[in-house]
Amino acid sequence: MAKRFFQVHVIDGSDHVLTNRKLRRSEFLAFFENLPPSLIGMESCGAAHHWTRKLISLGHEVKLMTPQYVKPYVKCGKNDAVDAEAICEAVTRPTMRFVAVKSVDQQSVLMIHRTRSLLIRQRTMLVNAPRGHLAELGIVAPVGIERVGELVDRVLGHQGDRLAVPPLVRSIVETYARQIMIVTDEVKEPEKQLRDWHRTSEASRRLATIPGIGQIIATALAATVANPDAFPSGRSFAAWLGLTPRSNSSGGKERNGRITKAGDRTLRTLLVLGANSVIRRVTSGRETPLYGWVKRLIDTGKPPRLVTVALANKIARIAWAVMTGKAEYKPEKAALTF
Repeated sequence: MAKRFFQVHVIDGSDHVLTNRKLRRSEFLAFFENLPPSLIGMESCGAAHHWTRKLISLGHEVKLMTPQYVKPYVKCGKNDAVDAEAICEAVTRPTMRFVAVKSVDQQSVLMIHRTRSLLIRQRTMLVNAPRGHLAELGIVAPVGIERVGELVDRVLGHQGDRLAVPPLVRSIVETYARQIMIVTDEVKEPEKQLRDWHRTSEASRRLATIPGIGQIIATALAATVANPDAFPSGRSFAAWLGLTPRSNSSGGKERNGRITKAGDRTLRTLLVLGANSVIRRVTSGRETPLYGWVKRLIDTGKPPRLVTVALANKIARIAWAVMTGKAEYKPEKAALTF
């Protein structure tokens, strides 16, 4: 699929090629309106969910596939016609894994998440820039976004006079401070929208009962995972998120490396951050759900990062069980009831 046109490869029930042609964007839906209900395969690239919903409304069966799963079916070379043929071959394979089609509502929530992440990255850049500039003048502040105000006050206040901060530096710091305040206010709006959506989503509310999962992570999970039943187990779901060890085994010898970091990076990052929050409570001695499980890992001398990822993996498995309805989490019992 290209930006200006679509490459279409059509075969019949006997695997005879009927056509392999390019369609302009304006011709795409008209072409499929004239076809009987058919099986259509598409790569899960940009705008794929939109076109999938359109084709489903025309009565077709549409299946989305990850490009990396289609690549082994490419015979030789790399062009649109060869790719379309490979997609046509891959969609008929019985072992192929497909991507669940997201609704407009789910994609809207994900857009809010992406916008929030972008604003936070921009704020981080704005915070780091004056830190780096002022460090050249010997003015250093403690780490943490909450300490930026102290740094600005030192430069713009009376202490700045004692430090002989040049007027040009003060004007630049004022610019950074103003931009940080603006972006901080902008971050609050998508967070408010996510809280409002969280109240209307039953799946998100159930996910928020799990330790380490708050409203932000719950809404991200509910919006990203369109069909949790597509995963046969919680471990499969954790593997999709990239939270399981990379296997490199041969000859009966098991060799597990670092986590694969496959799948959705945003969800994996959020789950690791949620696991960190649980571990902080455990190390401070607060009795929380999963306290005993985490405490045993810590007491065995496991590396802190390993404990964090192991807990994120466990949280992901619990989330899968809750989303599929195979279990209900009881915070007061700190256990799953099946």
